[in-house]
Order: sequence, then C-alpha cells, then structure tokens
Amino acid sequence: MPIAIINDTCLHYRTDGDRSRPALVFSNSLGTDLSMWQAQADALAGHFFLVRYDTRGHGLSASPPGPYTISQLGQDVEALLDHLDIGTAHFCGLSMGGVTGQWLGVHAARRINKLVLANTAARVGTADGWQARAAAVRAQGLGQIADSAASRWFTPEFVQRQPGVAEAMAAALRSQNYAGYAACCDALASADLRGGIHAITAPTLIIAGTADPVTTVADAEAMRAAIPGARMVQLPASHISNVEAPAEFTGALLAFLA
Repeated sequence: MPIAIINDTCLHYRTDGDRSRPALVFSNSLGTDLSMWQAQADALAGHFFLVRYDTRGHGLSASPPGPYTISQLGQDVEALLDHLDIGTAHFCGLSMGGVTGQWLGVHAARRINKLVLANTAARVGTADGWQARAAAVRAQGLGQIADSAASRWFTPEFVQRQPGVAEAMAAALRSQNYAGYAACCDALASADLRGGIHAITAPTLIIAGTADPVTTVADAEAMRAAIPGARMVQLPASHISNVEAPAEFTGALLAFLA
C-alpha cells in the first residue's frame, strides 16, 4: 500500500502504467476514493503513467484535524508529484477533485500540462450549505448522507440498471472517516474560484453530466466561458459521470489528451 508522507499527513496513492509515458493524475470526489477511477485506469494504463490518490480525509489516506482548505488539497497534489519525481502531469478531477484541479490550474500552472474538470463548478453549493453538512456529519456520522448518495450521484435509470455499483459506492461512503469528510466540506465551504479561473492557461476540458443536479450544465458553461480556450462535452449521466458513462467519459478524456 503506497503511502506518501507529505504536508504533515499520509496520502495513499496507486500508480499504473509505464513511467516513461506522460503522467495523468486522477482526483476523487467527496465521499469516494481512488477506486472510483477503476474503469479509466483499466482503459488508459497503456497510454499514460497513471497516478490515483485518496484525497486527505478519504479512503486509506490519513484524516488530520480540520478544517481543510482547497489550497491544502492542491498542495497535497504538488507534494505527491514531488514524492513521485514527476515534474508535470495531466490532471483529471471530478467534483471536489475538479475544484482541486482549478486551484492547481491557477496556482500551480507550471505543474499542469492539460486539465480535465468533470462535474464540478468554480463555486460548488453555498458556504452555509457546506457548513451545515459538516456540522451534521460531525454530530450524526455519515449514515444519512450515504443513504441518499445514490440519488445525488446517479440517475434513477442507472441505479435500476446497476444497483450493485450504487450500493457498493454508498457502502464505501458510509465507512469513510466522518471527521475527514466534514473537514473537506469545510474546504468546499470556503472555496470560490469564480474570480480566478480566467488565469488558467493549461488546455482545459470541462465534462458535464446532462442530468447532474449537483454541478449543473450551467455551472460547466460558466467555467467554459471563464477559462480561455476551454472545451466542453456533455455526457448522458448524473454527478459521477465517469462511473455512470465510463466509455463516453474515457473516450472524451483520451481524445482530449492524445
């Protein structure tokens, strides 16, 4: 189990593929872990040197005391690249991972070759909403959040078609460290990149889910308009589009990065 001891915490990561190929980093969404990218890893390991990691507070990474900030999450990626002796990389983040990607695009441009921002926004939700969720999770744990996760993450048609996938991801959320989850809610509460993403210079692809109720197509359009030269694709999926529409997601990713 590879662990990087960085930024006063321990980050769990996994690599796949040949180190001689271009590096591609995947960043998970809130309440998931690096396994969410398995379909992409299976398809792309022959094209890239893949780096997946569990965001602090998630999966097998440590959950140091919060609150966290998006700058911390971005600096964790920079430190992980240093740990792996990677100078520059492509970066693909979904939801919270996409907010981390925007921070990197603004503040660590020298490390990013191409940027993929999936099912995310420059401002996700509201500060009050995230603070309320963090408080509820600290008081009650993750059970209630996990019970309703499938309805936020996937379309009803996908849940009916692939109930095992939805149930497994909800169960994984239920077992996450509740304090780490809440600390990442704190990071999202304070994250507002609407005034900064115009400075992103990396070629950028924005992926939206046509049925995403969390980060909408309108959110994606706003990012496309703000980031110079950004491209956008829409997939027939809800919030975790790489799991609901894996072939379409991977195809869009490969076409953009090729």
